[in-house]
This record gives sequence, C-alpha cells and structure tokens, in this order.
Amino acid sequence: MSVCPAIKSLKPYQGGKPVSELYRELELEHIVKLASNENPLGIGPRVQKAMQQAITEINRYPDGNSFELKQAIGERLNVDTSCITLGNGSNDILELVARAYVCHFDDEVVFSEYAFVVYPLVTQALGAKAVVTKSKNFGHDLDVMLAAISDKTKLVFIANPNNPTGTLLSNEAIFQFLKQVLKSVVVVLDQAYFEYLDVEDRAIEWLKEFDNLIITRTFSKAYALAGLRVGYSVSSAKIADYLNRIRQPFNVNHIAQIAAISALADDSFLTRSILANKNGLIQLSKGLDELQLSYIKSFANFIALKVDNATDTYQKLLTKGFIVRSVEMENYLRVSVGTLKENNDFLEALKSVL
Repeated sequence: MSVCPAIKSLKPYQGGKPVSELYRELELEHIVKLASNENPLGIGPRVQKAMQQAITEINRYPDGNSFELKQAIGERLNVDTSCITLGNGSNDILELVARAYVCHFDDEVVFSEYAFVVYPLVTQALGAKAVVTKSKNFGHDLDVMLAAISDKTKLVFIANPNNPTGTLLSNEAIFQFLKQVLKSVVVVLDQAYFEYLDVEDRAIEWLKEFDNLIITRTFSKAYALAGLRVGYSVSSAKIADYLNRIRQPFNVNHIAQIAAISALADDSFLTRSILANKNGLIQLSKGLDELQLSYIKSFANFIALKVDNATDTYQKLLTKGFIVRSVEMENYLRVSVGTLKENNDFLEALKSVL
C-alpha cells in the first residue's frame, strides 16, 4: 500500500502531557497540569446541570445542523446563522478551511514562525507549501507576511492573541493588513483567546467589508469546555456554505451543543474566568520578575518564560508534579494560568529546580 508522501514525514500534534500519564510514570500524589491553556475554574453549575439533563438524550443523534447553538452564537455576535460553521473544537475548523481552499501541491499557506502548531500540520497533511515568515518580537510581522503573499498563496493564518507567545496585534494593524491582501486569498483570524482581551473586539465588523475573512473561536478556553470540543467560525455565508459541505455531519455531539448554549448564557461564569485569568497573569508575572526570569507579556491565558535549559527544567518540574509545555522557541516553556494556589505552588517548584 502507498501513502501520500507528505503524511510519511508528518509528526502528529502532541497535546499537553495528561495527568494520568504522569501518574502512571511517577505515581505522584499531587499533580498540577499547566500545559494546555485550560480553564482552571472547571465548568460552572449552570453548564453542569444542562449536561446532566442532556445525558438522557444521548441515544439519539445530535442535531447535525446545530440549529439552537448557531442561534445562540448568532444572537451573541449579531450575525446571521448562515455565516456560522461549527467544529469539533476550532482545530476542526482550521482543517476544514485548509481542505476547502488548498487544492494543489504548489499552493502556498502563509503563517508566522512561533504560531499555532496546527497551521503547519494541516498544510503538510495536504501536501501544500508552508511559507513561514519571521516573527517580530515573538509576534506576527504583518508587513513581512504581506510581502510573502504570492499568486500561489491560498491561505493566511493569523492567531491573535498568538499561541504560544501570547502576543497581540492591534485592531488597526489587522485591519490595514486585510485591506492590502488580495481578495483571492483567504485570511483566517484565529481568536481562540479573544475573550480574555480588554480591548474592543472589532473583528466581526470586518466581515461586512472582507468576504475573504474567516474568524475562528472556541469554547475550550474562557468557557471551560475543552473536553467537549466545540469551536466555530464566522465568515461570509458563501464560505460557511463551502465549509459545511465538507464537515462531518455530526461533528459536534449533543452534550457539547447543550453545554455550549448554556455557557454562552452564563455571563457571570465568563466574568469570573476572565478576572481569575487576569489576576493569575499578574501573579505569574510578578513571581517570574522575582526569580529574574525573562518572559513574553501575554494577552492570553498562559505565559511563555525563558530558562537556561528548557528540556532539563521541564523534566525536573515533572518530578515535582507540574506539567508545563515545551514549545518550539529555544529554551522557552509555556505555562498556563492556574488557580492562585496552583500558580503559587508552581512558582515555588520552579524556584526549587532552577
């Protein structure tokens, strides 16, 4: 049997190390996972109650069109439901977009170095050419990205805030970039962490002017539904139609749909999540300052810090029961914001292993 050449050299996405795996390896009594940018508060009681009620209905297939969830998202964002595509997490949407618009081996996909690892994965999986542009202060350099666009470019990925660096582009910078991009090139604005921003969200307004724009978002972070895998995109109705033609018919399960609807309606939990993250970032930043460690100012729910030997520090932290994330930046570790106690305990563990 033969397999596509691009698949042979493809390294699968590696998520943060599971707690159960570390327990099997070291049998530690207390393990804290700060590797996957998850919400440390858990789910709210409103969502939990809705999920419990939905359990009795899982003998039935979910609504393949996710009518009620689309209605809830549409009302929240003031967009028509024909512009919404739902995915099994926003990763699912990113892959759908690539499959829809990257068609030939010489098609090009532009994204920045130090950006979300899924971008190169979906590009390589399709056998297309990745055009990786140099970063600017660990973030996207939009001028360089614009210059990298050619007549073979089909897709541009921009993460804002960016993962794994936490950097942020201004609304004006992105808007000016969109004005200059060829209309034949699809631009994906990946906003997985936008709920944590203090600045006004302008992206939805841009859809009226740029029909080549796709905005992706997720319920995995601020809404705390990472384990249920619910993401969505907002775009022109034409793009949404194409994406919905190729997505799996039941890609968002019934309990996930019910939980997401309930999460959207629970503004108090969202406010608590945002405040907890803000305080956690302040706490981690202050602690890293005291340890005299360099880090990148973050606008998301994690922080990237620099150490002398990231591999060694990562392993030593595991023996202390703390799971963080190694990233592609040399000697950087990415640490998710935990609870105040988890953050404090992590800083103490970090101090002890340095």
